[in-house]
Amino acid sequence: MISIYPATEEHFSYIGTKILKPIQAIITKEDNGKYEIDLKDTIENIDYYQEGLIIRVPTPWGYQGFRLTNPKKQNRYCTCKGYHLYFDTKRYLIWDSYVVDKNCNDALDHLNNACDSETPFNFISDIQTVASYRCIRHTLEEAVALVIERWGGHLVRDNFNIGVRNDIGEDRGVTLRYGVNIKETDSSEKWDDVVTKILPVGKDGITLPEKYIELEEELYEIPYSKIVHFDQDNIVEEDYTDENGTLDEETYHNDLVRDLRSKATAHLQENKIPKVNYKINAYIKNVSDIGDVIHVNHPKCKIDITTNVIGIEYDCIREQYTKIEFGNFKEKLENLRENIISTVTTQITGESNEKIAKLQRDLETATNRIMSAMTDSFVIYDGNKIMIVDSLPAESARNVILINNGGIGFSQNGINGTFKSAWTIDGTLDMQQINVINLVADMIKGGTLKLGSVLNESGKMELYDEANRLICLADKTGLTVYCEDGTYVKLNPEVGFAGYDAQDNKIYWVDGDEFHQKKSVVEEEITIASKLREIPITITENGQIINDGIGFVALV
Repeated sequence: MISIYPATEEHFSYIGTKILKPIQAIITKEDNGKYEIDLKDTIENIDYYQEGLIIRVPTPWGYQGFRLTNPKKQNRYCTCKGYHLYFDTKRYLIWDSYVVDKNCNDALDHLNNACDSETPFNFISDIQTVASYRCIRHTLEEAVALVIERWGGHLVRDNFNIGVRNDIGEDRGVTLRYGVNIKETDSSEKWDDVVTKILPVGKDGITLPEKYIELEEELYEIPYSKIVHFDQDNIVEEDYTDENGTLDEETYHNDLVRDLRSKATAHLQENKIPKVNYKINAYIKNVSDIGDVIHVNHPKCKIDITTNVIGIEYDCIREQYTKIEFGNFKEKLENLRENIISTVTTQITGESNEKIAKLQRDLETATNRIMSAMTDSFVIYDGNKIMIVDSLPAESARNVILINNGGIGFSQNGINGTFKSAWTIDGTLDMQQINVINLVADMIKGGTLKLGSVLNESGKMELYDEANRLICLADKTGLTVYCEDGTYVKLNPEVGFAGYDAQDNKIYWVDGDEFHQKKSVVEEEITIASKLREIPITITENGQIINDGIGFVALV
């Protein structure tokens, strides 16, 4: 039964305002991607296919609601698309909220509660990974996408109940074979990364004593051998250096070798079979939902390739699957990364007109410099490298860009000069000077952090607690520490050290070598100029207090 409901319905405790019998109702569902329905009906029912209404349809995963949008008239028919109720998450906004050291379940609850208004969603997750995430001016949909990117997992969407699960689907022993039950398919295969034998190379060119890591089983008629370079930034010399600056070279080297072997072994297992993708316009027996396991018997591989269902097309009227897509590609969040990047870019460009004007001037200067030099640029392909020089022959060039499999280097001293700026293949950006407009990072390590300038650009440091309250601010006015009751403390050259109440009145302060305060409570004693001490004195007689006050004691 297909029913229509008002836009505000959340509980679906009745059959709806109208039972519909559309001509077409096709659901498309993807892992962490689309979940939508395409509808077609006669023009007489167009009043029930209006923007914002909810249509509820039977599916193999229970009755599901879809919010209708963009209805169209086509002669005697009307068509409409509906998006699963999960996508109502784009209607809720998060201003600024910080998830600190939480598992995925707590992170989702935190963000759901941080929205600009109460949502109808219930979130749940079985992912125990602990991580942090700062959400600044995103929709709830974008926030969930970033949680999945950071914590991992797969979306499980059931009306307003949203799960992020570590694993989905089942393995029911389904095996497909080329030429048998894989016939009329759209397929793609990527063999570029397949490897059966690795010569791993790590930090500073380190290699393994055994030289190679190789699969025990023989999977193919021909070998797939590769030299693979691995990033080992997780192992740093400082952790193996004592307080005298002496490096424990043996332990450092052994840990690098152990780490390299582990990474090479994992890479070998991850890439021993090709990346495949198949689309079949038919139902596959025992396959029921996203994530279900399908084993593929590939003629070029001696073991079955394990894949998962990543896309389904289901006909709600005929109650049958019309298309199954499966493969071993990694899950994706469709277009959300691009949308989020676009949103962040828009926020950055709107923050400071003066900053934008300066950035525009810098960009124009750089553009003019590049464009004016293009007529004097020459590209040289030299076997294993590419050089871009400002004059020929290359030996006479002064400005040089060198590109090879190690990265990109820049020199202003010719092809044999020092490349003082470089972007290496391991992700290291080595520059003597970098101007950054916006930087988002989990951790920044370095020596001196220099903030502020003539325009006070980025001359500010803010510190927040877990409740997203500002507790400390360092800017051109000095250092300010905020308390929960509205009082605060300032430290700067103008006021020195001072405390203020919630109405901005000074309650204590330092003036030269004097300390002032409006009120003082002393629990035990006061010493004056090392000569006189005030202490509390209680005099009793026959067990009764006859004098209770302050006494003065001279110090010798």
